[in-house]
Amino acid sequence: MSDFEAVYRRHVGTVYRLCYSFLGSRAEAEDATQTVFLGLLEHPRAFKDTEHEKAWLIRCAQNRCCDVLRSARVSKRGDMPVEVRDERARAEGDESLRAVLDLPEKYKTCVYLHYYEGYKTAEIAALCGMPASTVRSHLSEARALLRRALGEE
Repeated sequence: MSDFEAVYRRHVGTVYRLCYSFLGSRAEAEDATQTVFLGLLEHPRAFKDTEHEKAWLIRCAQNRCCDVLRSARVSKRGDMPVEVRDERARAEGDESLRAVLDLPEKYKTCVYLHYYEGYKTAEIAALCGMPASTVRSHLSEARALLRRALGEE
């Protein structure tokens, strides 16, 4: 098994779930995941350890998702006809998942890494290159938004 294949197998799930949490569409998340790993394949890098490679891939995925969300293709995309259901709507049987997907971009990475991947705030800060206090603020603000969205306030 090649080094690239090993990195891919270790981290594809995390990268895909992060992309899905940003983009809310299975197809968009798959495309973004593919783009992240294609970038690594085209421009191989040496990593210190698996945490370093994971941090790099998370950062690349986050950047890619932000690019997709800013792109004219997404911002000018029209609503789907009623008879065509979006994957996001099908996957959103859970109201809390819908609320997380609707969070502003700046909160999604912290929420995803903390609640879905189990990282502590200091670890998220190191992965995302921001102060731990910012991570804690983002998590607190996201929780308040989620409580409002779920009608718990």
